[in-house]
This record gives sequence, C-alpha cells and structure tokens, in this order.
Amino acid sequence: MSEQPSTAETFHRLEDLFAHVWMVRTFIKHSEEADEDDELMEVQRELYDAMHSLGPFVDAQDHAGFIKQARRKLKKIRDATDLFVEIQPEISDHTSFRMAARSLKAAVDEIATRVSPPVAPAQSNDSES
Repeated sequence: MSEQPSTAETFHRLEDLFAHVWMVRTFIKHSEEADEDDELMEVQRELYDAMHSLGPFVDAQDHAGFIKQARRKLKKIRDATDLFVEIQPEISDHTSFRMAARSLKAAVDEIATRVSPPVAPAQSNDSES
C-alpha cells in the first residue's frame, strides 16, 4: 500500500497543475475568438478568479490553506473546464484549441484527485486472525 503524499508534496504538485490552468486561461484570454464569444470569456474569468484566490496562500507558503482553497474552488474550475471542452469544437478546431481543452481537462482531473479527501480503508469484519 502506498503512502499518502505530504501536504507539502501535494501543494507543490498542485502548483504545477495550476500552472497548466493558468497557461490555458492566458491562451484563451489572448485569443481573437475570446473577443467574439461570451462563454469563452466566462471560462477565462472563472479560471482567473480561482487562480487569483490561491495567490495569498502561495505567497504565505500556507500549504494546507492552499489545498483547502483549491478544494473550495474545484466546482467552479470543473464547471469552467466542462464548458470549455463543450464549446471548444464550435469556437475553433485549431490544434491549439484542441490541445488547450485536453491540457485543461487533464490538469483539472488531477487537481480534483489531489484535493479530494483520502478515503479511509474499509474495516474488515473478519473475526478470523
């Protein structure tokens, strides 16, 4: 059975994953398509708001606070990601947009795994030892 990563290890991996989120957000924000599509702008705003809320915890190196805040923002990040994945084919079929959708989804999927509380192992009811 593998050990759970430490709070510091989780924090550092989440920082790496949120770097992907930030880069996709920046790509969306500076795309010409964002100027023409309200839903696309909403995606980048939601991602920005979530990222902005994590900044004070990074500055303070508050690992536990960062993880807790990431958990609080997960639904917004997930919803923005789902919307982007849904609308991306309508926005543009360019490779950069397809890769941005894949990158964002992969990062957010792993973020969700890392901020979810660990599940305690089931207790065995076997009386035989």
